[in-house]
Amino acid sequence: MKHTPLFTMLAGTALAFTFAASPAHAASASKDKQPSLYPNATRAEPKLDLTSEKEQKALNEGLDAVNSGDKAKAQQLLQPIVDGSKSKYAQAIALQGLANVAYNAGDIKGAIPLLQKSIDNGVMPNDTYFQLMFELAQMYAADQQYQASLDTIAKWRAEGKRETADSYGLAGMDDYRLEKYPDAIAAIQKAKTLTDKPQDSWNQILMASYAESGQGADAAKMAQAEYEKNPSDSGMLHNASAVLLQQQDYADAIKVLEQGRANGALKDEGDWINLVKAYLLQAQNGGDTKSGSAKALAAFDDGVAKGAIKPSADNYKLAGDAAMIGEDDAKAIGYYEKGSPLATDGEVDMSLGGAYFQEQKFSDARKVLTQAIAKGVKHKGRAYMMLAESDRQLKDKAGAVAAMKQAAQDPETAAKAQDWLQKSGK
Repeated sequence: MKHTPLFTMLAGTALAFTFAASPAHAASASKDKQPSLYPNATRAEPKLDLTSEKEQKALNEGLDAVNSGDKAKAQQLLQPIVDGSKSKYAQAIALQGLANVAYNAGDIKGAIPLLQKSIDNGVMPNDTYFQLMFELAQMYAADQQYQASLDTIAKWRAEGKRETADSYGLAGMDDYRLEKYPDAIAAIQKAKTLTDKPQDSWNQILMASYAESGQGADAAKMAQAEYEKNPSDSGMLHNASAVLLQQQDYADAIKVLEQGRANGALKDEGDWINLVKAYLLQAQNGGDTKSGSAKALAAFDDGVAKGAIKPSADNYKLAGDAAMIGEDDAKAIGYYEKGSPLATDGEVDMSLGGAYFQEQKFSDARKVLTQAIAKGVKHKGRAYMMLAESDRQLKDKAGAVAAMKQAAQDPETAAKAQDWLQKSGK
């Protein structure tokens, strides 16, 4: 994907194999035969060609071994049937069993050709044949072969003349992964019309597809609606707040996150940090900066107290920045000082230096700015200019000139630094 997903998407598709019954199994159930799942299929029912009782017994034992997780026994019983049976049906059933063995062992790429060969034998009853075709589509999806999965679903639907919610749900996931967002939206919407119990993952795909296709308002509306159905669900809280933030709807994002904070659904550190950021973004986009800063810091301190927000350089820098936005330099210094020893670069120290300067603590500013430059900062020229100003306030003219000469070497600050040097006769 080219983007960073807003939602936690399924890494793959869980497969639930339903074994085709060999004749012995089928005979025991023949008295209570169920209606066909594919009564309108275009495929004619084939005639089964398994006549050997020995092979029939081996198939039954092999499938039982697969079901019990006995890989060695399953392979010992089923592989000879694949290699030497005269019955295509027996070979197909054995291949299906071996495909399941491979899948259970985590070998999806090995399972796919086995299952495909089982289907290609063409001798299974329709219910089994189409069940395996759908399982093949699921395997392709699990192997990230999304177009192959879509093609297999299309074939399954065309030949089997059947539509199910699960098939459209799977197609929607495939379309999303292929960045075919309008198709994903259509597939998931169709899936939801075919069941009264839609999967949670379908809603995630639908919301993400809305967001990625420029229909952010629809995504936000849906995210809020899904969260309101279960406001104690942390996953729904995350999805709703994430899409609202992407839509720059800070007020509603705050509302959702504060509701989760009140009812205990706000658990993830990232969501706590998003609450802090939402208050700041709201304040910086037309809101009251001092009020927004205070609310952001209250949420931050609460998260720290509850152990949800962990001590880190980034987190303390965020809190310090929030205090600076609220023009509380002293409080900002306290947060930055906590973050400084945790930082691997000089960014926190650079911010701390700026706060010290604002408080006219020029000696402290010079010390931490020198430390920031030594540790490494993104805007080195700016750091040197602040250092120069600190030196100037400390009447250290030589130090100020030396720092400003360093600032003059950075393209970002070269013009201002050179102008300062010229006016100082340097």
